Amino acid sequence: MFDSTAPVAPVVPRHGRLRPLGLSEVRITGGFWGERQDVNGAATLTHIESRLESEGWLPNFDLAAAGALPEGRRGREFADSEVYKYLEALAWEIGRTDAAAADPLEQRFRAVVSRIAAAQESDGYLNTRFGRPGQGDRWSDLEWGHELYCLGHLFQAAVARHRTRPDADDGLVGIARRAADLVCREFGADGRDAICGHAEVEVGLAELGRALDEQRYIDQAALFVERHGRGSLREIEWGQEYFQDDVPVRDAEALRGHAVRANYLAAGATDVAVERGDTALLDALRGQWDRTVERRTYVTGGQGSHHQDEAFGDDWELPPDRAYSETCAGIGSVMFSWRLLLATGETAHADLIERTLFNVVATSPAPDGKAFYYANTLHQRVPGVPADPEGTSPRASSSLRAPWFEVSCCPPNVARTFASLAAYVATADDDGVQLHQYAPAQVRTTLPDGRAVAFDVATGYPAEGSIRITILEDAEFTLTLRVPAWASGAVLRVSSGHGVAEQSAAPGTVAVERAFRAGDVIELALPLVARVSAPHPMIDAVRGCVVVERGPEVWALESVDFGADVTEAVVAGDPVESEGRVALPLRRRSSGEVAEVPLVPYHDWAHRGPSTMRVWMPTV
Repeated sequence: MFDSTAPVAPVVPRHGRLRPLGLSEVRITGGFWGERQDVNGAATLTHIESRLESEGWLPNFDLAAAGALPEGRRGREFADSEVYKYLEALAWEIGRTDAAAADPLEQRFRAVVSRIAAAQESDGYLNTRFGRPGQGDRWSDLEWGHELYCLGHLFQAAVARHRTRPDADDGLVGIARRAADLVCREFGADGRDAICGHAEVEVGLAELGRALDEQRYIDQAALFVERHGRGSLREIEWGQEYFQDDVPVRDAEALRGHAVRANYLAAGATDVAVERGDTALLDALRGQWDRTVERRTYVTGGQGSHHQDEAFGDDWELPPDRAYSETCAGIGSVMFSWRLLLATGETAHADLIERTLFNVVATSPAPDGKAFYYANTLHQRVPGVPADPEGTSPRASSSLRAPWFEVSCCPPNVARTFASLAAYVATADDDGVQLHQYAPAQVRTTLPDGRAVAFDVATGYPAEGSIRITILEDAEFTLTLRVPAWASGAVLRVSSGHGVAEQSAAPGTVAVERAFRAGDVIELALPLVARVSAPHPMIDAVRGCVVVERGPEVWALESVDFGADVTEAVVAGDPVESEGRVALPLRRRSSGEVAEVPLVPYHDWAHRGPSTMRVWMPTV
């Protein structure tokens, strides 16, 4: 069991191979992710709050408090959840920036909590869509009502607040506790034998139980997990696998059905397995992760190849032009992978997190942080249509980043992920510290036996491959660095008062165990060279095609550089690099002309306006 002082992080297991280092121990100081955190804090959070107000989703709570519902309620049945995700993002941003009590962030947080508190009913029930005269009864539509789903996001917001401001008197933790108590009464072993159609309450309850040391919340999460797969939800056109209610979690062989639901359930089930020491459940989830990554995950890390039901396809069903790859599914995948990494220490989970962060999560927001992709196609056949900057788009029909959606789960999900991102960078165990994601950062922590560890990370990653760690205090510990699976030929150098030692570093991890002295430098040199990757031969949709990757980034061809129809392009040679730019020799089918054409990192596609685009390119 880990030290009782919980890290300031979204996920803090009480058991496992690794302990996460939280926002008080890791600070991202710049670079690729630092820039995105700055935009998130300065622009995205304000943008989200503005739209929550103008769309009526925040005012729904005011109507509830005034007894004015259902008249005037706006938004879908799950609109409450976006307010809770926004609160969670605010809480992590307050913790990340050490915002003072007078800071506008803190004042905005308290103002929203006050409006939510006024809408909570005396027994703890909290939802603006159900339970009042003229509305559906509580818990009357578990397939589609999302009541428990919304509460799961409330619980995660409360966890963020409890860990970033444990002495806050705003009341959010109390709101969450009353709601969680109600859930345990209503859905406990002696209550309703049922589940929510959208998994999320499981992960929310498990983490709230950890944060507040309430075992019954973890037990309730376990009940929900075990109830999946019995067919208790009504049959729908996409089958009960849409809800993950077709096969018990322990018996499933891969993630299936709605991709966000599937990942949230897997994350919550991992929490339950870890807290209960349930190795059989954990092994089942590890097997599902392995098969899903091998056979049901895009080269970008994106998941979900069906538009109609936002779902996983069958094994090897990964058409690039029909990739749904919802931003929220990518975030759910990160949640699942991170929990498995903490439980097992296996670097493959960190590799997928890196791939997904750079090629799904970072792709969604526009550079100004005020427009987003809901879905992330890998092949745009027709130039997109710019979204109305004041409008609200249907979710996946927007062909370019849009400022808001009728189902706007992705913007606040991106916001909470960016605000808490430092908590996914590093971990610790009894022997030392492990770096999993690379960004300019400050790392300051104390190991269980009291040894203080302090070092800085300097890097231009992913544009550059040098990861340079400077030790700031004398300490004896083991520093472990992840070597990505693509990084064959990596080199580790250790510079100290005794000279420079150099060794090769194979994909996986490389560890330096020694008595460090202040000023020692450890440098991991990753070979950032553009490479061509072929698909698995079982994937029909891209057979005979290749993709260009450089480090963790997937690169794309845009019509801005090639010409109107990127389906004309045929690969005619190897990638060419110059000053961090990547070009690819391409032959034009209609004319036979060959030219070197610039590519762009996939996360930057459509930054220059509407375009056609493709990631996979044919070789014949």
